[in-house]
Amino acid sequence: MCGIAGYISKRKLDASVIRGMTDALTHRGPDAEGSWADAESGVVLGHRRLSIRDLSANGAQPMPSHDGRFVMAYNGEIYNAAELKEASGETKWNGSSDTEILLEAFAALGVEKTLQLAKGMFAIALYDREKKTLLLMRDRIGEKPLYYGRIGGDFVFASEVGALAAFPGFDPEPDASVLPRYLLYGYIPAPYSIYKGIRKLMPGAILKITCPFGEGRQKMGRWYDLKKKAEEAKEHPFRGSFAEAADELERLLTESVRGQLASDVPLGAYLSGGVDSATVVALMSRLRPGDVRSFSIGFTEEKYNEAKEAAVIAECLGTKHTEQIVTEAELKEVIPGISGVYGEPFADSSQIPTYLVSKLARQQVTVSLSGDAGDELFCGYRTYPQIAGLWRGVRMVPHPLRDAAGKLLQGAGIPQIHRAGFCLRASNIRELKEAVWHYDPYIERLCGERVPIRHEVLAGDDAQQMLTDDILCYLPEDILVKVDRAGMAVSLENRIPMLDRDVLEFALSLPSEYKYDGRTQKKILKEVLGRYVPRELWERPKKGFAVPLERWLREGDTAEWAAELMEHSHAAADGLLRNGAVRGLWKDFVGTGRAPRLVWNVLMLEQWYRDQYEKNKDRGTGTRLSL
Repeated sequence: MCGIAGYISKRKLDASVIRGMTDALTHRGPDAEGSWADAESGVVLGHRRLSIRDLSANGAQPMPSHDGRFVMAYNGEIYNAAELKEASGETKWNGSSDTEILLEAFAALGVEKTLQLAKGMFAIALYDREKKTLLLMRDRIGEKPLYYGRIGGDFVFASEVGALAAFPGFDPEPDASVLPRYLLYGYIPAPYSIYKGIRKLMPGAILKITCPFGEGRQKMGRWYDLKKKAEEAKEHPFRGSFAEAADELERLLTESVRGQLASDVPLGAYLSGGVDSATVVALMSRLRPGDVRSFSIGFTEEKYNEAKEAAVIAECLGTKHTEQIVTEAELKEVIPGISGVYGEPFADSSQIPTYLVSKLARQQVTVSLSGDAGDELFCGYRTYPQIAGLWRGVRMVPHPLRDAAGKLLQGAGIPQIHRAGFCLRASNIRELKEAVWHYDPYIERLCGERVPIRHEVLAGDDAQQMLTDDILCYLPEDILVKVDRAGMAVSLENRIPMLDRDVLEFALSLPSEYKYDGRTQKKILKEVLGRYVPRELWERPKKGFAVPLERWLREGDTAEWAAELMEHSHAAADGLLRNGAVRGLWKDFVGTGRAPRLVWNVLMLEQWYRDQYEKNKDRGTGTRLSL
């Protein structure tokens, strides 16, 4: 796991520029740094290394290929490196890093074939010295981040937006047009970023830049299309019995975990006490009996605490378990600084315990496996059945009648009634899910713009459409961002076995009733876990990795912090948000407790904005972000 950065410039190359960019990524790679430059093409690559595989200098980056044609800076892990190595043919290897294997596979097999064969998580910058082209590539589902854009006349890219800010001439101008999306979801979906002119590379995308960089010298393509894979899976579903499906899922998950155990540094796993993490730890324990370290965070508030359940499962599986009970004061202490971990506004409140459990694990290990993606792949969210039931009722009324009634309700001016009108007007279950999960009319008051809702119909039945929507959007833009940044903030590599290529595509092909049969959610995953851990140890209502957000924002130090940000909003004063709407939202929340999630979204935006303002002062500009 590492951080990468680089640029293409027509100006005279200055070593201090790339050093400044990689220094901003030190948390992603504290063990070593390196850079490479080609004066003729103006290409510069930089790298920060967190040593995981082949700890020697043979794994150092940027790395040239054996034939000298390619140079690569890469962030990630390739779990089937042995397969790629064999496919690459006979060669004399300098070391045993997956970096060298991936690079030589590109040279021997070609870029497209190598990417299709590779199983892993990655963001890659590959310079072809022969064709004078730079390729930026991102993994199938977006586990590893990659930002890119123009600063002046130069092309820049990096693992995090903070590294781009170190490039000379960076003008931190927020893109107000993305704020309705941010306030709706709590994250800024790719390809957008918080800054004008800066974009995120989409999952499965490949961006080709021909040197020297200039207008018309970029070409965007896709080497993997998850939406298309989902459509193909529904056209050719798994035809076996439920028992056969469970056997196959167990086999695929076991192989995924086996591949992700590869490491030359200490490795462990998160264990929350829920089905997803327990399944991953159970398979780890099967492969390495008595040699698995597990970690869990517990809360003093019983409603949110799963530490006891996690400890019981750890004992059953024989792991070396570490538990930390976090007080409410310790949780709250993290809040003011949490926005700095993400580089741009991000507002999933479970970012707080995720950061703390990453910090706990890093005290003993450098790599940690998690059960993330289980909810999205196997229908784990409690709202899925609720939304499906609501949609069955709503669609019984012809859409023209619902649309007319919804418009009337939206004109009432009462938030709850306005939202009901939005639900009535939904033309498909994806729109209804957006309305139920995310929509709040206050967003339009805050931004003065209509909220962009995803209208496209996805393949499959109602349950499959909701699952696919979350796999395409919520999983990469929220869950994976949260996990990556929280781990990297403490120099910890997080791995997610359920996002193995074969597990992912198999899950997409499963009939909905194998995941949710009207009574049991994550049915097939629970079948696999039940083969290792007695059901009475984990079969209970889902708690999730949540915090008592509404109560925190209404009492004590956190309420004072929130009140100061909301009542004296810098973002509103500078025109990003409407000042009266920010105060109105806060007043409404204090009086009624309404919309705590939207309040949190605004708070994380405001805290991020103030942090950037302070950085501008440190740079000597003495100004806020320009608009």
